[in-house]
Amino acid sequence: MTRENLLEGKRILIVDDEPDILETLEDLLPMSDVTRATSFNEAKELLESQHFDIAILDIMGVNGYELLKIAQKKKVIAVMLTAHALTTEDTIKSYKKGAASYVPKDKISDIEVFLTDILEAKEKGKHFWWRWLDRLGSYYDERFGPDWQNDDKDFWTKINYM
Repeated sequence: MTRENLLEGKRILIVDDEPDILETLEDLLPMSDVTRATSFNEAKELLESQHFDIAILDIMGVNGYELLKIAQKKKVIAVMLTAHALTTEDTIKSYKKGAASYVPKDKISDIEVFLTDILEAKEKGKHFWWRWLDRLGSYYDERFGPDWQNDDKDFWTKINYM
């Protein structure tokens, strides 16, 4: 399967309490079968009753870390999405809790690229985060300053060499 076709027909659950974010993500993923949820309870019910290939989970508004636990139990690839929890600490927390990626909301226009990277990593037997620094490193430099990786050098070195 070519990189361009990796998202074709994939079942994606998008969970966010902001309707405009849900609409934008659905518009950006026309090649996939998208289901929306606006609350923790709705998303929990969907994750427990249906099959999804990927879940995109807002961290703050819908208790994304709890949904991440459910997604992992169901073997669903989970991507954390955030605006308000955008910190290097939450990035590391998402990684350590098993998220396949951590995407700032102001980068959702690139969601197809991020999701394709994840599916390509799975297909090639690579770690899900193998391209994360390539895609978002410069964004983090702008947001947090050029020394943001110094807070946890061992972690970021590990990420850089996956």
